[in-house]
Amino acid sequence: MPQAQQPDSQPISDSLSIFRGGGEMGALMRTYDWSSHPLGNPAYWPQSLKANVRLMLNSGFPMFIWWTKELYMFNNDAYLPALGKKHPKALGARAQDMWAEIWEQIGGITKDILEHGNEFYAENLQMFLERKGFAEETYWTFSYSPAFNDAGEVEGIFCACSEVTTNVLAQRRLKTLNDVSDALLQVQTLEQAGQTACHVLAQNQHDLPFSLIYLINGTDTEAQLVGKSGTVPAGFAPQLVDLRKRKAAFPLAQVQRTRQRALVTLPSVDPSLPGTPAKAVILPILRPGHEQLIGFFVAGLSPQQEYNEAYKGFHSLVAGQIATSITGIRTKQELLRRQEYLSEIFQQAPVGITMLRGPQYIVDIANPAVCEIWRISQEEILGKPVLEAIPEAGEQGFKELLDGVMNTGVPFVANELPLVLERNGKPEKVYLNFVYHPLRDAQGFITGIIAVAIDISEQVEARQEMESINRELLATNADLDNFVYSASHDLKAPIYNIEGLVHALQEHLPHDASASEEVQQLLTHIESSVERFKKVVSDLTQVAKIQREGSEDVSAIDLEEVMTELREEFELTLAASEAQLETDLTAATIRFSAKNIRSILYNLLSNALKYRSPERKPHITVKTVNTPEHLVLSVTDNGLGIEQSDYKKVFSMFKRLHDHVEGSGIGLYIVKRIVENAGGYIRIHSEVGKGTTFSIYFKR
Repeated sequence: MPQAQQPDSQPISDSLSIFRGGGEMGALMRTYDWSSHPLGNPAYWPQSLKANVRLMLNSGFPMFIWWTKELYMFNNDAYLPALGKKHPKALGARAQDMWAEIWEQIGGITKDILEHGNEFYAENLQMFLERKGFAEETYWTFSYSPAFNDAGEVEGIFCACSEVTTNVLAQRRLKTLNDVSDALLQVQTLEQAGQTACHVLAQNQHDLPFSLIYLINGTDTEAQLVGKSGTVPAGFAPQLVDLRKRKAAFPLAQVQRTRQRALVTLPSVDPSLPGTPAKAVILPILRPGHEQLIGFFVAGLSPQQEYNEAYKGFHSLVAGQIATSITGIRTKQELLRRQEYLSEIFQQAPVGITMLRGPQYIVDIANPAVCEIWRISQEEILGKPVLEAIPEAGEQGFKELLDGVMNTGVPFVANELPLVLERNGKPEKVYLNFVYHPLRDAQGFITGIIAVAIDISEQVEARQEMESINRELLATNADLDNFVYSASHDLKAPIYNIEGLVHALQEHLPHDASASEEVQQLLTHIESSVERFKKVVSDLTQVAKIQREGSEDVSAIDLEEVMTELREEFELTLAASEAQLETDLTAATIRFSAKNIRSILYNLLSNALKYRSPERKPHITVKTVNTPEHLVLSVTDNGLGIEQSDYKKVFSMFKRLHDHVEGSGIGLYIVKRIVENAGGYIRIHSEVGKGTTFSIYFKR
């Protein structure tokens, strides 16, 4: 019932002290026309209501009071985000009228509290609120408690609440990302990757009403649908899209040109169906670490969520997961193709090549040329100890040569070494030029030997015969030497081709694939063999080592200029938080990647501002110090601080130690990777409640 109206013997202005302070809502209540409201002059309100309103107004935690059985509404400033567009008309209004969209959900709860005085608590409760012009998906942790009048009777409801929408959505989206990552580890083909990813994404209908994955063909002219999930509007998911049609309704070509996401209005959306997306977003799928476009990720947008930065970031991470998986699969397929190609080259090489594994010298590879030297077929030798298949070689000291290389790691080079083999039941002497080179695993342990051999029997025999005749035949011998040199020179072409292919393979391998033990071992073996073969064929004593460094964009960077740009970028945030930013850049120049140094400073400044303490104004200091080996860049704040046990966690991907701010949780992970890739390292020192210092050690 409405509050009984008392004689207006005391002016309203004399009773407004209960609204003292309280920010915007306190000011609004002081100017409110209470004389025309059913509750009447605040002077005659129950003392319990006055006390609760005063307490609520001066609290920094979201609270509201619904008074009398009509549930007239009061709230503090902290609750204003929950009201959205319902503010300021919510003040003094009936809760049932103001929250009509959720009254079916909470009406029974309020009735039970008013009639029986029961309490109610909910955690992460889903509510669809009409506070922004649409039914928004939100989540709340709150308690409803009975509010008593001066006689001790239940006269209303008191609520303390906290919106946890950001946390719930972040956890749900993180689970989707983890599920996609786990599922894509198992796939082997691009088609499987697209459909598997969409199948997992379909389990999160709240954030992804539908999803599509397109991959671009080799000529960048067409995009083919390889994954689909959810209810897609009719005609919106063609199997094949011609990217040459730039003005098509399905703007994949636009995204191809701009490499930027594009919002699309969906056709034939039925507004009577709740939850039906009216828009979709198209994101480019870019090869990790490159600007190469490999496909498109299309996702329906939830009509019950704002498309804010967190939502955009989620879509970007999904596209990144898909890009990583597709790139990995393509890398594996390309590696297999390269291996087959290299195997074909080995098989066609005009010199003998074999790889012997372990102390038993088991033959893993034996190309036709080496089998011709041994006068044995590949079927007879592969997978068997070489000295068992060719026992006469062991009797002539070759086992000792192999053991020497295995035990010392020192390559053995032989020129015109004689070997007597059994051929057609008869001993036959052959002369060989060959190299035994140790094969090492990723830890540097010797696991076998690679041998490259040339049968030069004919040349040796010819030379020996020529040496026994006159000067005329010596001229012929000289011609033969020239022939041998030319033949050896011509052998450079295939080995340089092999070397080029290996380098190209290393360039295009992603970091995860190139870091695997198996790939590193294979590449190490091939490179070692190639280098030794080049020495023998080219008759050189030294081979230059080539090390490619990915530092094309390194230049001298003025840190003062970078900080000036960042100060302008953070100007609004600094002003809003009343933050003080000081710099002491005594060593103002550093040789580094411009975009990377900016990324480092941006992430550290952003963290310092986001995780500021509510108890004091932010104070951030950026300074540099020179040491004999490093340039040390430090960013110090007086924010919330970090437990020492959490130091390592802050550099993990998707890890955030505080949930009151938005963010993907990958900033410090990126900083650490950039610094370590450049040969430096990062250190952290922090005290909870006092602040944090991040120190970056740049190698000179």
